[in-house]
Amino acid sequence: MSSSPASAHDPMGHALLDFHHGQTAATLTVHSNVAEDEPLPASYLFRTLWEMPELERTALEACQGRVLDLGAGAGCHALELQQRGYSVKALDASPGAVQVMQQRGVQQVACHDLFDPILTNDLPYDTILMLMNGLGLVGTLDGLEKFLIHARALLAPGGQILATSADIAYLYEDEEGALVINLNGPYYGEVEYSMSYKEETGAPFHWLFADASILQDYAEAAGYTVEFLDHDEQDQYLVRLTLL
Repeated sequence: MSSSPASAHDPMGHALLDFHHGQTAATLTVHSNVAEDEPLPASYLFRTLWEMPELERTALEACQGRVLDLGAGAGCHALELQQRGYSVKALDASPGAVQVMQQRGVQQVACHDLFDPILTNDLPYDTILMLMNGLGLVGTLDGLEKFLIHARALLAPGGQILATSADIAYLYEDEEGALVINLNGPYYGEVEYSMSYKEETGAPFHWLFADASILQDYAEAAGYTVEFLDHDEQDQYLVRLTLL
């Protein structure tokens, strides 16, 4: 892919490009329908191995064969895997992120949405990597069901998905610790986000936080074995889904 200018509606990409070109204070603002606005320093997307959370380091250790890194950002995981000798292709929907990865030396990069067809001569992959709450890329429970089917066409026999997600039920607890959830509404882990950087605000998008039990139900129904490899004190977990 050529290094064309980042698109006009790419706050993530513009923040990453600015940081990469020396603006070390570049910071996005993350807006959501479940929490207050939060800053996201672009520097976080450039973290080294030892700056990564333990869940991510565990996931990198569990990679095998050819790796497809989805939502790769500035390429920190792809670069680490390259250094370890893996063949890894990094995908991101942000044109600016793709430029940054190319400039940082990620060898195989493409600008793709999660559900875009991947060239059949690129297939199959042994590992699909979805880190930084990367399972959220599927957007909704319907998107999760769709992605698990889509991933079957990307993976080699016995291939695996390594993904992190989190249970955000705690956001809906009242003062006594009871959950206050509208059972007739959308799944509580379906969150709407948007990002802004400087004067630019990107389009809203959905992000899924799947609790472990619902993920297991969907994955097993789609023909995967489910293994929870690790979790942390923030209710985040690392899961391995292996294609039967």
